[in-house]
Amino acid sequence: MSNTDLDRALGFLVPERNVRGRLVRLGPALEAVLANHGYPPVIEALLAEALVLAALLGAMLKGDGGQLTMQAQTEAGPVSLLVADYKDGAVRGYVQYDEDKLALCPAHPSLLALFGKGYLAITFDQPLSNERYQGIVPLEGAGLCNAVEHYFAQSEQIPSLIRLGLSEDRRVAGGMILQHLPEGEVGRERLHVRHDHPEWEHVRIMGETLKPEELTDVETPLETLIWRLFHDEGELRVTGGASLSKGCRCTMEHIRSVLARFPEAERADMADDVGQITVDCAFCAKDFHIPLAELAG
Repeated sequence: MSNTDLDRALGFLVPERNVRGRLVRLGPALEAVLANHGYPPVIEALLAEALVLAALLGAMLKGDGGQLTMQAQTEAGPVSLLVADYKDGAVRGYVQYDEDKLALCPAHPSLLALFGKGYLAITFDQPLSNERYQGIVPLEGAGLCNAVEHYFAQSEQIPSLIRLGLSEDRRVAGGMILQHLPEGEVGRERLHVRHDHPEWEHVRIMGETLKPEELTDVETPLETLIWRLFHDEGELRVTGGASLSKGCRCTMEHIRSVLARFPEAERADMADDVGQITVDCAFCAKDFHIPLAELAG
């Protein structure tokens, strides 16, 4: 597989239409996340969608150290928990599901079939400004992208369009988000928002012409996709790109440092019969074994 334009995010502005956008295409990073788990195809597709959304939203964070977390949760459907996050260009995620319930789902299940009645929580953590924002919306629509669109409409009052694509072999996933800021470019105060604004309707219709296979075509640069959609709209500004990778922040050093903060008696209770503490990481599906003797002192 060509690596022409993979594991990359690219932002852009269409000033005359008061629109900002971002494109993401995942390849090796997606494969690395999925390879850790051995999920069935339906769950792989769900997690791939979540990882693209996390990258689309997370790449909007300003400064280093910010984190975007998406968590979908329910108690009724085959999927009980879905987590995906983005931090400094790294994406990770995992899914908890019931195999027996999943077997009863159709080949291409809706959100309702996968989750039943559930909710999606989206959290932005920006340590540089010590700010934390969270919005919670119901899991409704054909896919996670519909729930994220609802989040922006409800919590941010920003009309948004999201398009996603996933290759048949689930090795490449891509996405685009378009957002209408009626008062101008990113950073200006939104004094008035109209979801039926003619400029937004025009851009939304154009955005909907983007095909899923275009998002996953590794031979087509992201810049080309922007040009195809908006070359007739006057000025186009590319606002910066970012490299993406698979990232799991669990290391032996980090786990030892966390365990070392517990009192010695509590660490002893965590240990097994041979004096070893086992810590499992849901993100990378690995177990870490730390002897108590390594934590002494």
